[in-house]
Order: sequence, then structure tokens, then C-alpha cells
Amino acid sequence: MLKVAVPNKGALSDTAMDMLTEAGYSGRRDPRSLHVIDERNGVEFYYLRPRDIATYVGSGALDVGITGRDLLLDSTSDAMEIDELGFGESTFRFAGSPGTFKSVSDLEGIRVATSYSTLVSRFLATHNVSATLVQLDGAVESAIRLGVADAIADVVSTGSTLKSQGLETFGPVILESVAVLVSANPSTDGIDVLRRRLAGVRVARQFVLMDYDLPVSLVDAASAITPGLESPTISPLRDPDWVAVRVMVPHSQMNQVMDDLYELGARAILVSEIHAARI
Repeated sequence: MLKVAVPNKGALSDTAMDMLTEAGYSGRRDPRSLHVIDERNGVEFYYLRPRDIATYVGSGALDVGITGRDLLLDSTSDAMEIDELGFGESTFRFAGSPGTFKSVSDLEGIRVATSYSTLVSRFLATHNVSATLVQLDGAVESAIRLGVADAIADVVSTGSTLKSQGLETFGPVILESVAVLVSANPSTDGIDVLRRRLAGVRVARQFVLMDYDLPVSLVDAASAITPGLESPTISPLRDPDWVAVRVMVPHSQMNQVMDDLYELGARAILVSEIHAARI
């Protein structure tokens, strides 16, 4: 059976489990369960701390896992990123008291608190900056106020937590992070199926299926508005002067595309959600 690591808590957990469910896998029903076997799909799910997933996968104990890019790079494990999953976006930044720091060079010789010491030390080394890293397991934003550090390096999603602690970001972005699929051996049996299914979920979330009727004379103009992935599907109607068009459209552009098509002359414009896809 394919052994898959899934975040058991944190920002990545719920979306990761939702994606796996939409991909056709049977996950846990009891939030306290740490191990679930999906006999029908030949998969075992292990629910682990997101920070530990790359280590388990890199050691070969598990075949594949879902974690954050930041956690993967901080782990120094042999696991590698094989797919980006399109959720859990965050930015890794330095922060300090307002007006105290302007660039990464200002960190020379001071204390920097972080939960990602490996990642930060590598970044500082590339900028020839030597700082004392204070390893914390959480609540990094409080380190300056409590006097254990002069600056911090942490994941920033919206920045609201930093502002509430009276901090501001400075210097270059350390890392743009996102949820990723990781494995030490991507050729392991079953991983390709998992990757295709998760890719199908991403497509289903990013696109909608749009149907509309259109005069034949306007097909070329409509195809410019809705080119689809390869090209639109054009079907004849009983009225020889009209055709039916079916095409995939990015979800974010759906309403603007409907406006443009109606302005062009399309009618009976319908939008349907896509529940699964293989592209």
C-alpha cells in the first residue's frame, strides 16, 4: 500500500484532507485518528505534525506527504518537492520594531528569533550576515517584546499578527511558501495516481464549465473570448444559424466572460461546477 503523510493540524490540515476526499480517497472520520487504511484505493494515511512530515518521507518510512515548502526546506531531509498544491500560500519575512531595521545587513551580530533556523541561517549566509539565531517552537512574534530577540523571521500570511504585536517587515522576502507534495522516491507505485488525482482537484477548483448558444457567424469572435484548454466544443442546434458551445473557463474570470459573451450576442449562458478532471 502507498503510505501517505497528511498534516494532522494547522493551516494546511483541513484543505489537505478536503483535497484528498475530493480526489476520491477515504480519510479519517475521527479527528483523533492517526492512521487510516483506505483499502479500496490501496492507501494508508498517517496523520502527523506538518513539521515532521518531510522527515518521515525523507527517511523512507512513508512514501509521500503533504507539507509546506518552508517546512520541507527547513527539514534538511532527503524528501523533494514533486508538486505544488495551490493552497497554504504564505511569505517568509524578517520583522522588527518599526524604524529599527531597513535591510538584511542590519541583522549583523544581533539576535533573530525563528522556528525555521536552518532556512534562516542559509538565507543569512547567502547575504554574508552573521546573527545569533534563537530557536522557538511558536509565538515568535512575542520574542522581541519579551526581550529574547531583537528581530524575528517568520511566516507571514496576512501580516495582521505582526501588526498587532507592533512589528513591521523589512528586507527581502526569504521564501514564498505553499503546500507541496513531497517524496524521496517519486517513482514509487501509486504516487502517479495520487498526483493525477490531486492535479484533477486543482483543475476542478480553478475552472468552471460554461455552455452558451451563439449565432454561427460569431463563433470566431466567441472563441477569442473563450479559447478553452485546446479549443471550444461546438455542436449544431436545430436552427442551422445557431450553435451550442461548451468550454472550460477560469473561475476567477467567469463573470467577466459571461458579460463579454452576452455583449457579443451569446445567449442561454450557463455555468457548472467541475467536480473532477483529468487534463
